[in-house]
Amino acid sequence: MKILFIGGTGRISASITQLCLKKGFEVYLLNRGQRIPQGFSGAVHLQGDISDTAQVNSLLKGHNFDAVANFINFVPQQVKRDIDLFSGRTGQYIFISSASAYQKPLSNYLITESTPLANPFWEYSRNKIACEEILMEEYRKNGFPITIVRPSHTYDKTAVPVAVHGGKGPWQVIKRMQEGKPVIVHGDGSSLWVLTHSGDFAKGFVGLLGNIHAIGESVHITSDEVLTWNRIYELIARELGITPRLHYIPSETLAAAGTQFDLGGTLLGDKAHSVVFDNSKIKSLVPEFCATTRFDMGVRESIANFLATPALQQEDTEFDDFTEKMIRA
Repeated sequence: MKILFIGGTGRISASITQLCLKKGFEVYLLNRGQRIPQGFSGAVHLQGDISDTAQVNSLLKGHNFDAVANFINFVPQQVKRDIDLFSGRTGQYIFISSASAYQKPLSNYLITESTPLANPFWEYSRNKIACEEILMEEYRKNGFPITIVRPSHTYDKTAVPVAVHGGKGPWQVIKRMQEGKPVIVHGDGSSLWVLTHSGDFAKGFVGLLGNIHAIGESVHITSDEVLTWNRIYELIARELGITPRLHYIPSETLAAAGTQFDLGGTLLGDKAHSVVFDNSKIKSLVPEFCATTRFDMGVRESIANFLATPALQQEDTEFDDFTEKMIRA
């Protein structure tokens, strides 16, 4: 199977690329990087900028693919460009949307692919919805062979999934926990959340590649494990060998005060709401799919990697000051 990934080396896509290579697929990676990172041996690197259509057309001349997946599309004009680029060049085009596109607030606790798409709180999610609508219309009118995939909160060893953090990632929260300082949790920490390890996500995603039953379909891929945010922070703290000091602040208060960190979008548009996913559809399309990495297993790897990798330890004094200010207030 001949596959093209635009991106292909990020938090979600790296595990997918590596699994495809393990399965013996012919994998092409189109990105701006000058070299393929370690662990991607066997992939063909096409160095280019997807936004430069003339360059991409030149790079892809003579190529046809069984599947193309773009991991870095966020706004409608990007998918319109891809429709022009890949019409007639691929048997399947996979758009990576987001589970944050599902209705907020939810009318039913259990999310299925038929749950309405509507998010008045987060522009990121509204753009993903607009992209989905363009692609589905193109499929219906012209037969463009789309599959829409909606990840939820997917992490790997380079990510520790805390809910409230600054623009430099989770390290400042981890550091505060290590120092015995309180960390912010939105609401009362009792809302439900689903965290999916990238290795599990990859199993479902790769099973969709070249899958004729997935054409014209939308599907989310998540773990079946459901945790409260209190439990998530407790498991992170356990790996640090400490007892966490959790300071609870309403999501609305954080959203109003933390505009520089887009907390209105990431909380009110996503993490402040309880989510439970029905994964029947991905299991029907990919019968072998099963998420097997519990969060306590995955976060152990993440914490160990953060503590061993200075490059991940990006201090964020702006967010630290914000945390102190909010706790005092």
